[in-house]
Amino acid sequence: MEEITYKTSGTCAKAIHFSRDGERISNIRFDGGCNGNLKAISKLCEGMTAKEIAGKLLGNLCGAKNTSCADQLAKAVMAN
Repeated sequence: MEEITYKTSGTCAKAIHFSRDGERISNIRFDGGCNGNLKAISKLCEGMTAKEIAGKLLGNLCGAKNTSCADQLAKAVMAN
């Protein structure tokens, strides 16, 4: 199992940490951001593949920003 840290860009969360076991993503944690919402996203994505997470979250925006913590998670799992 590989432990990954991804530095976010354009969001309140500063980093995303997760574990990868083959294609499966688990143990997703955010540094900063909207605590309750990000805990929910983490639980909902637990055990999904990177492709499944990206399919659901890529392109999700936060207010007037051109990204979101969910979008950054999708980018993180696809990049690593």
